[in-house]
Amino acid sequence: MVVLRVPDSISIQSHRGIYEACFTPDLLNDPSALLEGEPHFIIDSNIARLYSTQLHSVLSHPNVILVDATEQNKSLESASQIITTLVAQKTRRNHHLVAIGGGIIQDLVCFIASTLLRGVSWQLVPTTLLAQADSCIGSKSSINVGDAKNIVGTFYPPTKIYIDQNFLRTLHQNEIHSGIGEILKVHAIDSAESFNRVASSLEAITHDLDAIQPFIYSALTIKKRYIEVDEFDEGIRNIFNFGHSFGHAIESATNFGIPHGVAVTMGMDVACQIAASRNLLPNSESARMRTALRLNYQPFAHIPIPLDASMNALLKDKKNSSTELGLILPVGQQANIEKVMVPPNEEFVDQFRHALGAIAQ
Repeated sequence: MVVLRVPDSISIQSHRGIYEACFTPDLLNDPSALLEGEPHFIIDSNIARLYSTQLHSVLSHPNVILVDATEQNKSLESASQIITTLVAQKTRRNHHLVAIGGGIIQDLVCFIASTLLRGVSWQLVPTTLLAQADSCIGSKSSINVGDAKNIVGTFYPPTKIYIDQNFLRTLHQNEIHSGIGEILKVHAIDSAESFNRVASSLEAITHDLDAIQPFIYSALTIKKRYIEVDEFDEGIRNIFNFGHSFGHAIESATNFGIPHGVAVTMGMDVACQIAASRNLLPNSESARMRTALRLNYQPFAHIPIPLDASMNALLKDKKNSSTELGLILPVGQQANIEKVMVPPNEEFVDQFRHALGAIAQ
């Protein structure tokens, strides 16, 4: 198989200046770059366990905080505990935080960095496919409050991102499916042709890390175009929530028993069905997208998704108005991803019920 080489880095313009996402295939074997300056490390405890030998120089640093990367810990309470430790470590504004982990660690550290001492710089080492291919760029932090997912957050980019594909080699297959869900989302936003390229490579990228790297790069370059013109999510960037309104509702309703990116894949499937039911999307386009989406979430299709709990969670989505749901749906002959305001009436609830039921079929 021919492996496409990707450039060494991607530069992203933000309100705090340019930051880089660097492809660093030797970082895990030589993490010395992370020790420069005055770092304070916040690390996924599982990553610390898996890579205790490779990351020995980092883990033996005096300023290390290990965090269990659970959805329950992506909270204000957990952020407060980490801040208390950072204060005890005598963190100063000329110091910087280093996040090593997936999206949960990224969200926590981004949020803390943006508020601690009114802002300290931070770096990111994303260790999951989802984080490497999507969430690592874009400046966002998202924190849960109670059962309201991602309801508190900030926009605060890292100064540098280190992407080392070697971290993916210990991922459970479920996490690979989770990352692929976000890759499908980003390419669906780009064009039907881009989505089809990912769909035709699903088997390869699910089982071959060398095959997936070009899609990590293309996903980031697609997202870069949008976040540079709408960093604060006030307009066109809203479409990057494709699959997320429904996906977050599915996560909440199943008590986070489905990985985030897989729930997003299910959410995109639901969005396709509802768009087709409302005559916004041709049935042929819905079927085209759903074929690939179903392949990616199939290992979790058996998990029951309660309608009432899903609907309750959907009603709390921050894209909603006071009277309507703000849904991101595929629309038209080219399945363009657009924001559509929909009343949560009986017709919609019936469409939502049918779409959730179809996931298990």
